[in-house]
Order: sequence, then structure tokens, then C-alpha cells
Amino acid sequence: MSWMELLSYIATAVGVPIAVWALIRENQQSKEEAADSIYQELSDSYTDFLKLVIKNPDLQLLTQPAGLVHTGEALERKTALFYILISLFERAYILIHSTDMSPDVQKHWDSWQDYMQEWCAQKDFINMLPKLLQGEDPEFALYLRQVAEKVTSKHNLKS
Repeated sequence: MSWMELLSYIATAVGVPIAVWALIRENQQSKEEAADSIYQELSDSYTDFLKLVIKNPDLQLLTQPAGLVHTGEALERKTALFYILISLFERAYILIHSTDMSPDVQKHWDSWQDYMQEWCAQKDFINMLPKLLQGEDPEFALYLRQVAEKVTSKHNLKS
């Protein structure tokens, strides 16, 4: 065996595992970048939703003082905003939630779970939830109902 042939075998023996490792690492980085991109897009959408809430201060969606009742046009706007929120939550559930999330994806999901819990602690939202969940993804609807049950039992919100 010539020394060139030996060098060729060594290069192959070392190069192939390195190439496989590089492909695996690149694939992992692509998945992480995709997950980060999805999370950023969803976060931007939630920020846009909050901007709509700010543009409708009369609805007092974030503070919800006791006894505040909306009728007519205000009720229509509030309902529309809640539908936007449900759509956003459903998109986050479908795109992020799974039974085997990586630690980074779990952090992203935990943020969305916090948002869901915060909104489920609001009486108007929780009272509209059965209507809002009609026609939504069944697994998402079940998940959000479970979140709502935990929050309402903790805060005794249901009227």
C-alpha cells in the first residue's frame, strides 16, 4: 500500500464522520432557527393584538373593572378582539405545542401558556369562551378549556 493510498483511507475515515456531524449540526440549527422564526412571528402578532387593545381603551380589556357591561358596538369590538386572540392562541398551539418539546421550544410554549392563563383569568373572556371555541381545532379547544378550568377554579371567575 502506498503512502498516498494510506492518506486517502485516513482522510476518508476522519472526513466522513466529520461531514455527518456537520450535516446533523446544520439540521439542528435549521430547526432551531425555524422555531425561533415561528416564535418571533407569533410574538409580533400578539404585540399587534395588544396594539388593538390599546386602540380600544373604552373596552378596558386589560383591567376589566367589576360590573362593566358592554352593549352594541363596544360588545361587537370586544367580541372581535377575543376572536382575534383565540385565533392567535390556536396558531401558537398548532405551531409550537407538542408532547416532546425541546427545552427552547418549551420556553416558547410556556410564554404562550402564560398569556392563555392571563386571559382565562378575565371574566368576560372566560364567559365568551364556549362561543369563541366553536369550530376551532378540537385538541386546541380541549387544551384551552383545561387551562380555563384550572384558572377559574383558582380564581372562582365563572358567573
